[in-house]
Order: sequence, then C-alpha cells, then structure tokens
Amino acid sequence: MQNVDLAIVIVSWNVWDLLRACLESIARQSAATEDPHIRRFGPEGAASLRVLVVDNASEDATPSLLPSRFPWVETILSTENLGFTGGNNRGLEVLGFDVEERKSDRVTGWQGDGVASMHSLSPQHLSDPQSPIPNPQSPVPDPQSPIPNPQSPHFVYFLNPDTELLPNSLWILYAGIAHDASIGVIGPQLRYGDGSLQSTRRRFPGRFTGFFESTWLGRLWPGNPWARRYCVDDWSPTVRQDVDWLVGAALLVRGEVLAGVGGFDPGFFMYSEETDLCKRVKDAGWRVVYEPGAMVIHYEGRSSEQVSTQRHIRFNRSKVRYVGKYFGRFWAELLRGYLLLEFRAQVGLEGTKMLLGHQRAMRRERIAAYREVIASGLRSE
Repeated sequence: MQNVDLAIVIVSWNVWDLLRACLESIARQSAATEDPHIRRFGPEGAASLRVLVVDNASEDATPSLLPSRFPWVETILSTENLGFTGGNNRGLEVLGFDVEERKSDRVTGWQGDGVASMHSLSPQHLSDPQSPIPNPQSPVPDPQSPIPNPQSPHFVYFLNPDTELLPNSLWILYAGIAHDASIGVIGPQLRYGDGSLQSTRRRFPGRFTGFFESTWLGRLWPGNPWARRYCVDDWSPTVRQDVDWLVGAALLVRGEVLAGVGGFDPGFFMYSEETDLCKRVKDAGWRVVYEPGAMVIHYEGRSSEQVSTQRHIRFNRSKVRYVGKYFGRFWAELLRGYLLLEFRAQVGLEGTKMLLGHQRAMRRERIAAYREVIASGLRSE
C-alpha cells in the first residue's frame, strides 16, 4: 500500500447505522481513484485519503455489511473488544506506526508556553477565525527521535463512528495542520445532533479537577474556578486558538508526532486517552489547535451508553489513572477515595428513595450498578 497524505481511523462497536452515516459523510467529501482503497479530497483532489475501520467484535450488522457496502474502506475485524485505545492503536499498527509510548527529553516542536497559549494570537486571528495562525517557529528535528515510516500516512485523523463531517470540514482541518509545521494536533468544532455546541476545548486537568468533573461537587458548584479553567470558558468557541487538549471524537494528528511520542497509552481502555496523548504531544513541544471553521456533528456516547455501568467504571478509573500518572500516587488515591465515597452515598440515596416507593425497579438497577462500580475499586486493570 502506497503512503497517503491522510488516513482516517474509526473504531466501531455495535453502531452500524451511525458508522454508515459517518462513512457516507466522508464519501461526500472525497472521490474514488483507480486504487480501490485510495480516495482524493480537497480542491481538485489535492490530497490522498485512506480509511480504516477497526471493528471491536460488534454483534450487529457491521461485520457483515461493512465490506460490501463500503469496499473502499479497509476493514479490520477484531475478535475481542479492544476499547477505544486498543482499537486506535491497532489501526496505527496497520498504518505502519510503532504504538509504544515514548517520552522525549528534548523539545522537537514549537516552543510554546506549555499552557493554552491562546494569547499568542494576533488581533487579526481574533476577528477572523478562518485566517491561518502564523508559524512562529518551525519544529526542530531531534536526531534521537524515531524516524517516521516512509510508508505511513503524513497525518492520521482519529474519528468516532458517531460523527458526521459537515461540508468541506475534512479539507479545512487537513489544510489547517498541513500548512503549519508547528501544529502537532488539530481538532474541529463539534456540534450535537440538535445543532447545539459541544464543549471540546480543554486545559490540562489539575490536582483538583477530578473532584469537580462530573461529580456532586461539580453540580453543587458549577461555576467553580477549576471547572471554568478546565473547560476554557474564558475564550470564545468561535475563535481559532491554541489549547491543551481536545475531545477525541475527532482528532487529527501529524504522523511525525505519532512516530515521536507513540500511540495511545493502553492503560486507558477508554476516556482520558486523548488527554494523555495531547499531554505528551505538548510536552514534546508541538501545538494543539482548535479549528472552529471545520465542523463535525457528534452523536455523543452511542457506543458507551450500551454498557452504562462499565462507562461509570471506565470514566472514573481513567480519571484516577491520569492523576496518578502526572501528579503521583497520593493524589490518585485521594481522588479514588472521594469518587468511591460519592458512589456509596448514591447507593444510600437510591435505597432511601426505593424504600419510599419511588420507581423501585429503576432504583434497584441503579443500586446494582453503583455497587458494581464500588466493587471495582476504580483501580487500573
């Protein structure tokens, strides 16, 4: 297989209807070529495209219908559910990347400020989201870093199966990173199915972020400074800007970056894996950029909602693992203890409501789910 400009990797699990819509949106922005697995996109077919779908042992129509309905898609059928992280790493391996996580002692990309360097934009870029961000400094190659496989794509677009690319979205995003050698990761503006904005821009979590993210504390004090800073509420989502990390439903990464830092950390089955990847990318000196001019519809959570109890476990377990990885065991154990305390409190609350006769069947289901979360201990597998 010849190398291409861009490869799209989609990890799918039991969402055939959504996957089909996603692939159809890609097809509308690209054109077939003589090679059955290579397409062209952009003005006059300026760039080449390869699409891989890693199916995580789906039990719906995906394994039987995908190869026949979309013959231009390379289908990788897994016999087990590898998770979001494992599925994407499997796709990277097929593309010729070494997915082993690596850390560099040297900065190889743009010398940014390390924390959401949005203030580096000029007034022109604040008023015109479509104008390109100038390249303040080209990446400095590190002679010790791995050399990209010449057969691998120049860029990889990690895309969820529950997304649809809006017109010209693919080219806008690709051009945004291809024309600026300082950018390591770029992501689009995401919209929910009803057209409302999905919050996707983030600063890296601090030691207290996990105590307020999707917890009772966060709901009791929604305007707390940790949550506001974390969600970049101080900057408009209509402005192109540097951020720390972006939600992984649609994330385009430079191939050279993946060769340098490796793939996703397999310790994160799902959730927080994109945060960790962007942290390593930023630590290596590359920029992470939010591009609102490229728009993608995201029907969030359609895979994970099939196993809601496991979603609770995976989400909170990944939060604890990330904190332990970057802030140490003490903070990880403190967060883990607090999260388990919340679930125990919820068991008590649901039990009280059940005794009062309020929707007893639903209360029993919730109690069983919360007890399963508690039994997991939220420890890494």
